Amino acid sequence: MNLTAGRRGARAARADGRDGADAGGGAGAVVEPGARMPVLPPDHTQAILETTKEIAALLKNSGCPFALVGSVAAYAYGIPVRLQHDTDFALRREDADTVTELLRENGVLVVDPPEDWLVKARSGGEEIDLIFSLAGRPVTTELLERAWTLPVDSVHMPVIDPTDLMISRLTALSEHHCDFGPLLPVARGLRERVTWERVREETADRPMAVAFLYLLELLDVIPPAGGAGTGAAPGVAGAGTAQGEPGAATGQARPAGGGGPER
Repeated sequence: MNLTAGRRGARAARADGRDGADAGGGAGAVVEPGARMPVLPPDHTQAILETTKEIAALLKNSGCPFALVGSVAAYAYGIPVRLQHDTDFALRREDADTVTELLRENGVLVVDPPEDWLVKARSGGEEIDLIFSLAGRPVTTELLERAWTLPVDSVHMPVIDPTDLMISRLTALSEHHCDFGPLLPVARGLRERVTWERVREETADRPMAVAFLYLLELLDVIPPAGGAGTGAAPGVAGAGTAQGEPGAATGQARPAGGGGPER
């Protein structure tokens, strides 16, 4: 490395008001001129949670069924995910006009994107996706009725059923986007609450999903196909959570009849 040039790069970074960590990924780092600066994605966890609570309160007032989905749903189930991008809610397509009008009336910026399966919104500097189709599958009343009511940063709201959450994440995998890394902690954290046989049945035509499920078998996260439907090993406390039983990992209760919006 050219140390003289590196020092010039570091001095230039300081002149721009950046400290050593921003300039080169660590204090005292030396950076070659023209080198691409590594940028870590910001952690928006608390800001996203505040936006999630705000939008959930409005959705409850709309009277339309909904469920929290995506990474924030995994967070609600106790998975240690880092929230970085947005908060996602599943809605029926027929409720879109009612919901978007209510959001606009409450100062939420609503944008109609070119995609026909969601509406985008923005509040408090954070992005919101209102989704009518999960990985090409329409959001139905039945899916929303299966939602669990869970506290999200102290505010209770319907959260997509663990099995439906895994199915939606797996069916989103493709040859162009197939990153198993973020899925592994979700699968491990939810395994006693997921009906893995239904996951297998509904993703059998998705090669990437089949490969991921096989990986889970090799890692002893779930039993081989044909084993216990919940994926829990024999003797695991809390396995097979039926409605009204506590969640195995978090102790959160699933209300009888599924968790719909509180009205």
